[in-house]
Amino acid sequence: MLLSLVMVLLVGVAVRTAGLAQEADPVFRVDTNLVVLSFTVTDDKGRYVNGLKPSDFRILEDGIVQKIATFSEGNQPAMRVRDDGGLEPIVPVRASAPEGAAGRMAESFADTLAGTNVFVLFDTSNYMYRGFVYASDAVADFVRGLDDADSVAVYTFSRNLSRATNLTRNRNDAIKGLRGAVVGDDSALYNALLLTLRDASKVPGRKVVIVFSNGPDSASMVAPDDVRRVAEEEGIPLYVISTAEANQDRISTNVFKRIAERTGGQAYFARSWQKQVEAFEAIREDLGNSYTITYYPQVNTNMDFREISVELKPDPRGKKYRIRARPGYKPRPGS
Repeated sequence: MLLSLVMVLLVGVAVRTAGLAQEADPVFRVDTNLVVLSFTVTDDKGRYVNGLKPSDFRILEDGIVQKIATFSEGNQPAMRVRDDGGLEPIVPVRASAPEGAAGRMAESFADTLAGTNVFVLFDTSNYMYRGFVYASDAVADFVRGLDDADSVAVYTFSRNLSRATNLTRNRNDAIKGLRGAVVGDDSALYNALLLTLRDASKVPGRKVVIVFSNGPDSASMVAPDDVRRVAEEEGIPLYVISTAEANQDRISTNVFKRIAERTGGQAYFARSWQKQVEAFEAIREDLGNSYTITYYPQVNTNMDFREISVELKPDPRGKKYRIRARPGYKPRPGS
């Protein structure tokens, strides 16, 4: 996998963990074959379309129709999709379940689909010296406004990556890690983004990566397009907020736009503090108005990039809708 190959280039890059204990691996994981797909539906005026049902959609992978396993809208709990298209709660088996892996896996499955795992990657390089406090405030406000079911990790970077706060639902811990960041040194944005994607790829369930950066990269060992391909193959929606003027750094601007578009996210160019706050509000609104479905892929011999398409039944009133979703993913070996 490209991710493994590119990671070899990062051997020797210092990555400090801000004194935090190593995160323990979960004991029980959902089957890695499970595909989690989040997408938004908007009308011709850009307004979110809510209240749709699983039967309104058709999901295809390499042209093969997929059977939706679970469905949720916004921050609502995921529901199991019955064979007749109806919805029923995913009830974790606890007291009545026999001891052992089967009962605990039922709990793990329900917990995995609760909320969104949000990875915030915050630029603390010397490019961010001006307006750093305001930028930090914008990130903190975003963290406070996340849904209670969401988990958030705060990473910071300049030349090296710092895992300021591992995934947590404790907003105070996340903000404490953010406030400990110090500005300085060159920017290795693409190194840091690659490492963040690696961490996010290990977490089951719905996840997104949000990059807050000034744009220019002066110290990375990996190429922007290599990171873009990893982001596409991992299928993790990527949102980018750049504080640089879009027309002043064409290379970073184009990379940010491509990465966001190819993963189902969005790119924002917000130079002022107010625009940065508005960008975070737009991301939070996006997460709260998206649909999330899961499915187990039908038999497919393609072990390279698999194309995903989301189709919506035609509206009887003739209204046109736009679906924004990631275009596909690369299956893991053994899937």
